Amino acid sequence: MQAYILRRLLALLPTLFIASVIVFAIVRMVPGDVVDLMLSQNDAGANQRTRDQLLQTLGLDKPMWQQYGIWIGQLAFHGDLSHSLWQGDSVISMIATRLPVTFELGLLAMLIALSVAIPVGVYSAVKQDAAGDYIARSFSLLMLAMPSFWIGTMVTVFPSIWWGWSPEIHYMPLREDPVQNLRQMIIPAAILGLSLSAITMRMTRTMMLEVLRQDYIRTARAKGMKESLILTRHAIRNGLIPVVTLIGAQTPILIGGAVILEQIFVLPGMGMLLLDAVNQRDYPVVTGVFLVVGLAVMLINLLVDLSYGLIDPKVRQR
Repeated sequence: MQAYILRRLLALLPTLFIASVIVFAIVRMVPGDVVDLMLSQNDAGANQRTRDQLLQTLGLDKPMWQQYGIWIGQLAFHGDLSHSLWQGDSVISMIATRLPVTFELGLLAMLIALSVAIPVGVYSAVKQDAAGDYIARSFSLLMLAMPSFWIGTMVTVFPSIWWGWSPEIHYMPLREDPVQNLRQMIIPAAILGLSLSAITMRMTRTMMLEVLRQDYIRTARAKGMKESLILTRHAIRNGLIPVVTLIGAQTPILIGGAVILEQIFVLPGMGMLLLDAVNQRDYPVVTGVFLVVGLAVMLINLLVDLSYGLIDPKVRQR
């Protein structure tokens, strides 16, 4: 098991390097120039000399490959993601203040998604073609058809028109008031979680139907084993192997949905930080956020691989 984990960790290094090159280059290809934005706000009559001095001050006067070399060197040897071009704050400190919000939202959404998708998917497979099965399948299709950002917009617009209710615009941290924090988080987390549950629910149902038709399930029933024991000891354990893989594949969707819902519900997470940085062409912040998000996706997929190995011991031997 330790050798399996070590191989998976080593495989992250080249992936991270390639991701850093791509992200570093792409964010600098976004139309617009941070220097022009700064000069337009501070000095409308700035000349070329002023522009060149600002480029030199920000370290943007060098070729892109030299900028990348300096940046990756600071990251590799000092763990430094550089500083914001506008505020001058450390990118790591900026991300550290926003990451807990996005992490909490994503964690709540995933817990809601799994608590809905797996039990309902198992029930739908066991009660195939019954009324409950049709209701569950219809619900999953409905959630697939409605994007989370659209649901979030409707949840904020119509209650404000009909009942005068709108989400809190002042974020309350978890450590200061857990109850108020949960009130702010539960609605966007439920929206995102229910959207994610649709695919997982259908996959769970499909895999459970396939497992329940296997010979060893029929043998267990012929021996008189209780249906509940058949489900817990045999069917669910084998049926969840592809579902666990699907959960890992949904991680980018989870993070992307969290970014949008943070804007809708005014949550000061990574999403708001990223969009503000893109609007300001704050290259170090954009690069740092993308790199941290990419690392989070890789680590979550690593955890999924490890859990897959726990479910199926044959994976650890590959």
